[in-house]
Amino acid sequence: MLNVGLTGGIASGKSTVARMLVELGAVHVDFDVLAHEVEAPGRPAWRELVAAFGQGILNADETINRAVLGELVFRDTARREALNAIVHPAVFTAWRRQLGEIEKNDPHAVVLADVPLLFEVGAEGMVDLVLLVYIPPAEQIRRLMARNGYSRPEAEARLASQMPIDAKLVRADIVIDNRGTVAETRERTAAVWEELRQRERQKRVA
Repeated sequence: MLNVGLTGGIASGKSTVARMLVELGAVHVDFDVLAHEVEAPGRPAWRELVAAFGQGILNADETINRAVLGELVFRDTARREALNAIVHPAVFTAWRRQLGEIEKNDPHAVVLADVPLLFEVGAEGMVDLVLLVYIPPAEQIRRLMARNGYSRPEAEARLASQMPIDAKLVRADIVIDNRGTVAETRERTAAVWEELRQRERQKRVA
């Protein structure tokens, strides 16, 4: 089994590349989905979040209102670190459990561990290699404004809250440049898929 850390920057098109790779045969483990699971009402992480941030982060059905929580931590480094300290250990435990189940069912699987903040949380040592979906910062801002309706200052603030994508670029093992058309991205992704399959075979005989 090959455990690939899939990452990118905000609005880089990581989800699009993930869908393309799944269509080709990869197994997708979405950390956002895992976070939703560990933050479900009554779970230990949910109780810690409510204790740390108050009842105001809850919807009427007691699920976490992620937009409200996101605004609370967006410009507050200490609160963001507190959030990560609660959520990340629970998510990584769920991830390891899921990886074990995948390997049991398909020992030759190519797994995409979809981790938006992979470098920020120091998770690159927990994967076999890092695949980065890349677009330059100016294009990130343009896409954010178009996708989310942000003003330029709002888009720039969102970008500034993450590690710069160019800093991630130099640390990635494989890069998919997502600046072109969907067809061009699909072609690049297909080539990367063949490389990932080859690396999985090499890992088996290593």
